[in-house]
Amino acid sequence: MLSSEGTVGNRRHARCIPGPHAKPKERAVPKFVVEGGRRLHGRIRPSGNKNAALPMLAATLLTDEPVVLENVPDIRDVHTLIELLRHLGAEVHWSAPNEVTVCARNVRSTELDPKQAARIRASILLAGPMLARTGRIRLPPPGGDVIGRRRLDTHFLAFQRLGASIEVRAAPPVFELRAERLVGTDIFLDEPSVTATENALMAAALARGTTRLRNAAAEPHVQDLARMLVGMGCRIDGIGTGILEIEGTERLRGGRFRISPDHIEVGSFIGLAVVTRSELWIEDAVPEHLDAILIGFERLGVRVEWHDGVLRVPAEQERRVRPDFGGHVPKIDDGPWPAFPADLTSIAVVTATQCEGTILIHEKMFESRLFFVDKLIAMGARIVLCDPHRVLVIGPAPLRPAIVDSPDIRAGMALLIAALGADGRSEIYNIGQIERGYERIDDRLRALGARIERRDSRGDPVA
Repeated sequence: MLSSEGTVGNRRHARCIPGPHAKPKERAVPKFVVEGGRRLHGRIRPSGNKNAALPMLAATLLTDEPVVLENVPDIRDVHTLIELLRHLGAEVHWSAPNEVTVCARNVRSTELDPKQAARIRASILLAGPMLARTGRIRLPPPGGDVIGRRRLDTHFLAFQRLGASIEVRAAPPVFELRAERLVGTDIFLDEPSVTATENALMAAALARGTTRLRNAAAEPHVQDLARMLVGMGCRIDGIGTGILEIEGTERLRGGRFRISPDHIEVGSFIGLAVVTRSELWIEDAVPEHLDAILIGFERLGVRVEWHDGVLRVPAEQERRVRPDFGGHVPKIDDGPWPAFPADLTSIAVVTATQCEGTILIHEKMFESRLFFVDKLIAMGARIVLCDPHRVLVIGPAPLRPAIVDSPDIRAGMALLIAALGADGRSEIYNIGQIERGYERIDDRLRALGARIERRDSRGDPVA
């Protein structure tokens, strides 16, 4: 079997490979070769929440004392953010497996490396703590998944309410943010943006006075960040609600903080079990993070069981879409917490292809996320793309192997699940996208019995 330690490129503009057996151009990056159609079995544990690890790493800039983060996922986005922290002058090292120690005593730069910033959306999360700590930051446009327009206005409007000035320069594009001292105020976010809420939280933590943040996001990863800031010495009321009150302080201290398990991974593994008709046991799942996720899977006829805190997905499932009352076609639609997470809509689509019945999946937040379904259609799925936000899935449909590219983190995982459910050999390119969000996914799936190998463009094993 192959190791997961190979290096891959990060190709943001992936294309669909026409036809299930068309051969793509030769590439110098690794691919996954998957022999699907096998049932899996065993236990798997979700990694730390990627979307909590990134803002919590950014928050280490708010103090000159050491901060230790536990349960950090060892993924590409985390490595990129660590490089950005080092570029700013922070000392960062992996002090143990899945543990990162940061000391930002000497912040040397207030300008992000444009190449590194373009790799991840989370580079925007450095704006709030840098503005609060140094009063200035030069921010290149952030990168991230190509899933549609992802506006920055909510971040900047919150910073302006706290007293920052913002100048936009066109060539090269950069946002210059300045503030002599941030001052607490009442802020109504024009949308419950997760990253804007996190940025406002971090900026307000060192602002003078009290900040009232309304229409705030309340996802588990936002709660993780808020609890970390409380542990660093900031008073925050309303954690887990849409209204947060932050009492700013002159100085924050360091400490040791643990990142919660990733509920998106838990949902991904439920979908994996359904598509491969496998019995999986998912350890370290947090029940209160899964309410809307489990309701969504119940609409697909998927049931789970809890045994001493471990979530079991039985192999034998009815897998029949449950109509709404009156026999109407049901739907799964995403929304801000506590609704069904947008990051699981791709997984819901591939799961629905193996369930009997018709269901509408409505992705409200990103206008390009569902475009990956052309790859599932090439694999035999019966899907109608109604518009950029909605797909109608008619199942079940036997999946066949294919050669595809991963367009983004979640669609890439959905395609990997489809390949594991298809009877035959598939190849998935651009796997760097998947590895931005899923730690050692090939190793972990092999431990469940999956036949998945990492190979280079010539077909040779990658060590």
